[in-house]
Amino acid sequence: MPSTVVHVGVAAILAATLLADDLTPRRAGLVLAAAAVPDLDTFVGLAVTGAHRALLHTLLFPLLLAALLAVDARQTGLVRARYGRAGVRTAWVAVAAVALGGVAPDLLTNGVNLFYPLHDEFISMNGRLVLSNQRGVVQTFVDISPDRSVQNTSNTAYFTGIDPEPRTPGAETRQRVERVFPVVGSGLQLLFVVLGAGTLTARLIEVRGQ
Repeated sequence: MPSTVVHVGVAAILAATLLADDLTPRRAGLVLAAAAVPDLDTFVGLAVTGAHRALLHTLLFPLLLAALLAVDARQTGLVRARYGRAGVRTAWVAVAAVALGGVAPDLLTNGVNLFYPLHDEFISMNGRLVLSNQRGVVQTFVDISPDRSVQNTSNTAYFTGIDPEPRTPGAETRQRVERVFPVVGSGLQLLFVVLGAGTLTARLIEVRGQ
């Protein structure tokens, strides 16, 4: 599963590109932190089985944040009044970081409860798309077969270093359980981390020199 380091790496790319001339270390830090927010549901999972990858990994979370920003822009304009145009841009980039940095990498790897709590089902889009001269277009990203097994919060839980035994709460305190904290799980994940760190660092140096 993608670690928080990977989520932050994706957010670093977003910060470096979307903040444009408004880029500062503080604003970049806010965007990076936003990408890590969905992983906070790991701690909720210690008490509520199935909460991890559901409570804050739902697409409804960034949609709600976007809706709040849109309403603020149309009515009170509190964000613009307090933080200016750069603050508004930073807020929108932070929302993008939640969706594309915090939720999307997990969706494309092990799966998330994408529409929780409106619809309780973990969805994974870890597949492939190929063009075959015999079978035509073949995709395995989305399984829509009627006999597919449905994974939801009642039968699915993801282990983490914080919660290595998610199906048996408290088990980690009764026995010696290995806690594994992923950093990078593949070469592609490493690419995102290195690319994010390198791109953001280069942009910060560039902006500082202007």
